[in-house]
Amino acid sequence: MINKSLVSRSFWLIIVSGMLTGMGNGSVFGAAMMCMLGRGQFDNWGGNGALAYMPSTFTGFIDWAMIVFGVAFIGILVVGLNRHEALENSAAK
Repeated sequence: MINKSLVSRSFWLIIVSGMLTGMGNGSVFGAAMMCMLGRGQFDNWGGNGALAYMPSTFTGFIDWAMIVFGVAFIGILVVGLNRHEALENSAAK
């Protein structure tokens, strides 16, 4: 029997929890930026349709920040689980 790696066994858990946690952190970043800067140099609010994902609008910048934070947190989870698995495997030998 082949033992699957910890990352491959928890693939969907990593994707879902990583995006949820990371995007939550990205929204906090956006709220803090909004409180500190206001709309700043963003001419358009960008809250409807495709404008909500254009980084040149305020909402688009926050949405992209949330997506980037989510992807980064997925990477953090993958690295952490790989290191955890390496520690478990070395302790089992």
